[in-house]
Amino acid sequence: MYHMETNNKAIIFCAPSGAGKTTLTKAAMQQFPTLSFSVSATTRAPRGVEQNGKEYYFLTVSEFQTAVANDEFVEWEEVYAGVFYGTLKREVVRIHSAGEIPVFDVDVKGAKRLKEYFGAQALLIFVDAPHDVIAQRLHSRKTETEEKIQMRLARLPEEMTYKQYADVVITNIDLETAIQETGERIEMFLKK
Repeated sequence: MYHMETNNKAIIFCAPSGAGKTTLTKAAMQQFPTLSFSVSATTRAPRGVEQNGKEYYFLTVSEFQTAVANDEFVEWEEVYAGVFYGTLKREVVRIHSAGEIPVFDVDVKGAKRLKEYFGAQALLIFVDAPHDVIAQRLHSRKTETEEKIQMRLARLPEEMTYKQYADVVITNIDLETAIQETGERIEMFLKK
């Protein structure tokens, strides 16, 4: 079992799909060299040029369920029917062992669980955007069917309720402003 040392911090990004959390996560990692991306595990199929072990660890449902049974996750969630996501304990250990700070780009439920796990050692950033902006971004990705986009948009009201668990809410309408605000908040947190 992994026991976190008191000096091991974590940064958690969460948002509804299309709000821009992945873009802000990447910008933060460029700005702060000690941040290291925590690769999540998922049972969903790779999109575009995604590679196993880089964007995600792509597992079968059976492999994922075996890992759950073996207590290999810090947190996991069935985000959509039959589609699981989770944070592997070995990822957190790998990053902290390298003297770096894990950065999580996760769904809202996973973010809440990670915040509960890390407590005050984690900065939970909720990336917000207006519904119409999110819808436009999801359509412009051209990576999913209209049915999947509508499924994501249907989850928005529930996902927005998770803002209450965040340490920081960043509204991402203007990307440069959102990147600057995110950087300032991370810098304050890391100096604590």
